[in-house]
Amino acid sequence: MSDRYAQFTKLQIDFPAHRVLRITFNRPEALNAIDAETHKQLTYIWRTIDEDRDVNAVIITGAGKAFSAGGDLRMAQKMLTDHETRIAEWKHAKDLVYNVINCSKPIVSALNGVAVGAGLVVGILADVSIAAKSARIIDGHTRLGVAAGDAAAIIWPLLCGMAKAKYYLLTCRPINGEEAERIGLVSLCVDDDKLQETALEVAQELASGAQSAIRWTKYALNNWLRMAGPIFDTSTALEFMGFATPDAIEGVNSHLEKRKPKFPDSSPL
Repeated sequence: MSDRYAQFTKLQIDFPAHRVLRITFNRPEALNAIDAETHKQLTYIWRTIDEDRDVNAVIITGAGKAFSAGGDLRMAQKMLTDHETRIAEWKHAKDLVYNVINCSKPIVSALNGVAVGAGLVVGILADVSIAAKSARIIDGHTRLGVAAGDAAAIIWPLLCGMAKAKYYLLTCRPINGEEAERIGLVSLCVDDDKLQETALEVAQELASGAQSAIRWTKYALNNWLRMAGPIFDTSTALEFMGFATPDAIEGVNSHLEKRKPKFPDSSPL
């Protein structure tokens, strides 16, 4: 492995094919939940990939039974009371989305099992998203007691329309792979045992194609997302402001205690 990736110790990185780099969330015992250091590394690896002349395409997936169960609850718990942590993670959340959008290399996501919240960001922003039939895609923010930030407001309405985006982002209902493909939330849905094979085939096709044409097409299409930058900035600011509210305290604690949340009946807003 190139020394340039040695710093990304929280991510499993390999090269399954010529000019194809693969990132694997590798905490299967925690369903690949993302802690603070993983979040930071996932945020900034895209700049390194963008500058790597030996990489033409990227795959991102999860080890074991899950793509990612979202942000580690210990990190969320710390954000409830620690202002500096909240601000640091807000910056990482903003930079992650913009770094993925601005990475010139095409990204293929292979969504296996549960794909939630912070872990879902790259999965849903990927240029080609491939879900296994058994995948369970959940935004999860409002269940945690915070606004749907991360990549939700910038990408869901564009992919599946405002009606479906509002329904799933407000309710946090899960979406399986077949339904995600039907509503346009993902590019493809395949049988579970074909997921990694299909992702690699697509990545190899992209890696061997006309690189300037592919990268410039991605750049042009992603101007739809750049135009939505103010929407994204607002949603993410509201998400992290929400970690200082009673809703977030109840949401995080209910997750930790494995119970249904009992949110306050009303809000001053």
